[in-house]
Amino acid sequence: MHKGKGMKFVGDSRISAEKKANMPKDYSEYPGRTEAFWPNFLLKEWLVGAVFLIGFLCVTIAHPSPLEGMADPTNASYIPLPDWYFLFLYELLKYKFASGPYILFGILVIPGLAFGALFLAPFLDKGPGRRPHQRPVAVGMMLLAVASVMWLTYESAEHVDWEARAEANKPVASVEVDKEDPGYKVFESNCMSCHGDSLQGGAAAPSLIGIDRSAEEIMKIAQEGTGSMPPGVFKGTDEELKQLAEFIVSVNEQAK
Repeated sequence: MHKGKGMKFVGDSRISAEKKANMPKDYSEYPGRTEAFWPNFLLKEWLVGAVFLIGFLCVTIAHPSPLEGMADPTNASYIPLPDWYFLFLYELLKYKFASGPYILFGILVIPGLAFGALFLAPFLDKGPGRRPHQRPVAVGMMLLAVASVMWLTYESAEHVDWEARAEANKPVASVEVDKEDPGYKVFESNCMSCHGDSLQGGAAAPSLIGIDRSAEEIMKIAQEGTGSMPPGVFKGTDEELKQLAEFIVSVNEQAK
């Protein structure tokens, strides 16, 4: 090395003078890894999630969920159901080993073991590969969980009359009840204790608004009863019975 204007530096010939971009090593050099996590793997995950979300939205548009009416705390006969994604737990609690004196086993122990096993699956199966046949423990546990949830959901939904529930829980149209009508006086003394002061129904009887019955049919039901309504509830004359039926029909015509 000479100092001054003619200064020259001698370097290590093993170091290239050309600068190269900081490129990562080829992933084939790493056993068990085939691609970069970012962006390759995450991009694939995002695409799969997007396809699933679009498909799910299409299903909800084609088959809307059976929404029910507004919550009525006075209706003691109403049987609530959880949303569809919790129906499998609802069905699980119908079995003897998960209900009654074993209810804590059904609501805490079984779900806790199931979700805990799924959480521990990656730690229990530490195989280097990601193919299903290379991860028998994790794949087996996931398939068992999916099959159990699908079967319990199917069993629960199979025994529910969704159309009847939706029809019975439709929002009732609000109508102005003419309380000066002679038929309302008859209704007040015979029917109001069960059907409410505005025919809206209650815990003991359904709403009388939105029914599609003629006056003759209403007169017959009032005398002979129907469903949980026993015969002989109506106490009055034939003229009062006619006034009652015509009043109920007029209220339903107003609600249309």
